[in-house]
Order: sequence, then C-alpha cells, then structure tokens
Amino acid sequence: MENKTARLTVLIDPRKKEAFEQLCASKDLTPSQVVRQLIRGYLAEHHINYLAEEPGQKKGSD
Repeated sequence: MENKTARLTVLIDPRKKEAFEQLCASKDLTPSQVVRQLIRGYLAEHHINYLAEEPGQKKGSD
C-alpha cells in the first residue's frame, strides 16, 4: 500500500452515489477501497507504472 495519501474529489449523480455505496456495502468494501481498485486497474490497463517515481519528478533529478 502507498505511504502517502491524497484526496480526489469526484462529483456524481446522487442516485449513482447511493447505488454505488449500497453495492460496496453489500460486498463489505468501502467506496474508497473500490475506487482505489478501479484506479489501479485503469493504470495497469494503460501500462502506467505509478510506483516508478513521484508524479511531476523527472528521472535523474536530485
């Protein structure tokens, strides 16, 4: 698991939010856990290695 966390604010339709929260609860998962899984999957699908370096840093910089 990552050492640091950052907040991501997402605006969605209230009915979708409620349905999503109910589905997550039925699977004994928090919405945050599911969103993190979705983001990791999306990054992997696009071959993005987010563990290689900090965002915004250039390779070889001190």
